[in-house]
Amino acid sequence: MKPGYVYIMTNKYNTVFYTGVTVPLKQRVYDHKTGKGSFFTSRYRIHKLVWFDTYPSIRDAIAREKQIKNWKRKWKIELIRSLNPEFRDLYDDL
Repeated sequence: MKPGYVYIMTNKYNTVFYTGVTVPLKQRVYDHKTGKGSFFTSRYRIHKLVWFDTYPSIRDAIAREKQIKNWKRKWKIELIRSLNPEFRDLYDDL
């Protein structure tokens, strides 16, 4: 079984967050960066990967994504800062 990934992306000013789930993380983030990811990420120029985590299966990743999508903005910021306090783009680290 392939692992699943949950990720959070933001725009240049860290004002809008997008939480997603995928199997090939690097390709999916590349799609967002090149405007092919989704209408929402294109519209709000969300191109910066600021947080991600790996789960044993896509089913586990989907469950976690649903939890995070229901979180308050403050909780998402705390989650991102726990791994990436400077909100730097993690794409090159993949």
